[in-house]
Formats: sequence, C-alpha cells, structure tokens
Amino acid sequence: MPSALTFDRHAKCSTTKARASTLHLPHGSVPLPIFMPVATQASLKGLTYDQLRETGCMLCLNNTYHLGLKPGQAVLDAVGGAHKLQGWDRNLLTDSGGFQMVSLLQLATVTEEGVRFLSPHDGSPMLLTPEHSISLQNSIGSDIIMQLDDVIATTSPDHARIKEAMDRSVRWLDRCIEEHKYPERQNLFCIIQGGLDLELRKQCCEEMVARDTPGIAIGGLSGGEAKEEFCKVVDTCTDILPEHKPRYVMGVGYPEDIVVAVALGADMFDCVWPTRTARFGDAIVSSGTLKLSHKSFANDFGPVEEGCTCICCRPTDQGGLGLTRAYMYHITAKETVGAHLLTIHNVHYMLTMMGKIRQAILDDQYPAFLRKFFSDIYGGDKSKYPEWAVGALRGVGVDLLADS
Repeated sequence: MPSALTFDRHAKCSTTKARASTLHLPHGSVPLPIFMPVATQASLKGLTYDQLRETGCMLCLNNTYHLGLKPGQAVLDAVGGAHKLQGWDRNLLTDSGGFQMVSLLQLATVTEEGVRFLSPHDGSPMLLTPEHSISLQNSIGSDIIMQLDDVIATTSPDHARIKEAMDRSVRWLDRCIEEHKYPERQNLFCIIQGGLDLELRKQCCEEMVARDTPGIAIGGLSGGEAKEEFCKVVDTCTDILPEHKPRYVMGVGYPEDIVVAVALGADMFDCVWPTRTARFGDAIVSSGTLKLSHKSFANDFGPVEEGCTCICCRPTDQGGLGLTRAYMYHITAKETVGAHLLTIHNVHYMLTMMGKIRQAILDDQYPAFLRKFFSDIYGGDKSKYPEWAVGALRGVGVDLLADS
C-alpha cells in the first residue's frame, strides 16, 4: 500500500537485535528507538506544547476513541485536524480505540461489526467499527494511524477467544485498509495479536506482514502478563517482522522494559506512566524512581538528578530553574505546579534515555550500555537484577551477571 514515511536504517548492534534508524514522517524526522509521550485527549497532562518541544519530542500520541467523543469528528473536520486543534506542529500517532476494549470492558460489547461502547461521559452509545475508527483518524490527521484491533487481556484463560481476536484483527485490518482515504499522508500500522501463544503470534505476523502496511505494531502486551512472557512475544515477533519497517511495541514505558525490548529488536514505545507517576510525586532517575513527597528529601538541596539537563534540574547560570529536591518535596503534595515540573523532568528523562540508547547502538556499545543501566538502577548488586531481564538479554547474547 502507499506509504507516507521513509525508514532509514543506520546501525544494528553486533550482539543484540537493537537497531538505530530514522523515521521520516510528514511533520518531521524521528530518531529511533523512541519513546512517545501520551497526550490522550490532545493534551499532555502537565505540559504545554512549547515545553514538550523543548524536550526534543518529535512524536506523541492522541487517542481516537476519546477525540471521537470530544471534541467529535465534526469539530476536527471544521478546524482541519488535531495538529491545528492543539497547536502541535510535529508528528502525531493515534491509537485506534482498540485498547478501550480492555480498559472500558464493562462498557463495551465486541462483535464482528465492531465495538459498541457506552460513553464514560454520559452513557450514550457509540459504535466503533474499523471503518469509523479510520474515518476518525483521517479527520484527526495523525501521521501514524493504527488499525482497529480486537484486544484481549494477555492474562485471559480463554484460548479460543484469543484466537478469535487474532483472526478478527486480521479481517479488521483489511477493512481498515479499504477505508483509509489518505495513505499518501497518513501511515496505517497493523497490530500483531495472539496473546501469549507464540504460534498464534507467528501466524498473525505472517498474515499482517503480507498486507504490507508502512509499519507494524506488537499489541496486547503490558496487560499484567509475566515479564518473561512479554519478552518471548517481542522476541518471537521481531524475528519474523521485516527489517525495513518500524516496529512499535504498544503500551510499554518502564525504562527496564524499554531497554530490554530494544535489545529484542523493537523501535517505538509509548506509555502514560512517566507523566502519571509525576502526578504522584515520583521522579524518574538513573537509579530508578524517587518519591519526592517523602520527608527524607526535606533538606536535600541537590537537583532532582545530578547532571540532568532538563529545565528543572539545570542550574540558573545555565538557563535552568535550578530547583532542588527539597523544593520539590515542599510543593509536590500541595501545589499543582509540582506535578507540572516533575512531568517536564520525567518526559525529558525518557527522551534523553532514548537518545543514549540510540548513540550506544550507533557506537556498537549497546551491551555495555545495558550493563551500566542495570548497575545504576540496582547499585551494582547483581543479585537484585530481575530474572526476566537477565534471561531475555542472555537470549540475545548479553550476560548481565558475567564479570565485566
């Protein structure tokens, strides 16, 4: 099918399956691997778009289901799409609404026609079909649009339902492709389903790859499954997926999950966690997370993270705010600006981490990056390294427990 992207491959790790590439989209080029902040309702909670630009973000997410409810398709058509509505001149990716089958399960009924929801706002009915999802995304004008898929929680014991959802997702992709009006300016990504059944995942990969969409997503994960199972699914899929297309693992946002999934061959990630955890007073740092609402920070006059170049941590003589952990402790539980400032820091941290990952791949030093990453989080104590990460990385040639 026509494509509105080009995908330049620059380097591949000589040990793992990690890749460094550039994704050229209608609203600018995106360095891969990338983490995409989530602006569900055309707004990133806690940040203005100028502040998001300052982090270097080139691609963030909106949600089709929510924008379809409010402001609605008529408003999106009248204003000329979501870029204009929200004042964002860089790239957008829209989820199709399929995830809401899980998150709003009590409000949804799935049939071959589509998904019938009761609005969480006013209880009014809404039918989301593959055709309606694509029509909404055409109106939104996002640079990457996702097929509507049939999403089942990975923890479901109903194997027949998981297979049905996989088969239906393939059929729905065909309907999405047929409905898509602007393939020359919007890129439709397929979504691999199949639960934790690796044979179903392989089968789905083959079906989806045959449709030749511009990019490919691995969906249905981050639903409470064991991390070992998550890694097996990603590893299995990337072994099959073509090298010349971007690979997006949906809903993944913890730093440990990302660095391992990159080693397994994935390129793109998204999650609300970095922004949500900021609203609880948690800062993401190289040693893990800091709960800055804890009284132990009341007299800590260092930056949130030493060496961080976000505007919060950067000293005043370098154009930053020079804020301390003590100040963040003082405002985090009391003032909304605390969540705002921590959101800036957390998004900056995630994008900076992705830049370091990319550079390590370009330098063919990704195994060394992984060893330092896990050493920093666990204070050099290898006995604390998570078994799932050790096992997954050992499978692609990196032994975290070996002497350096």
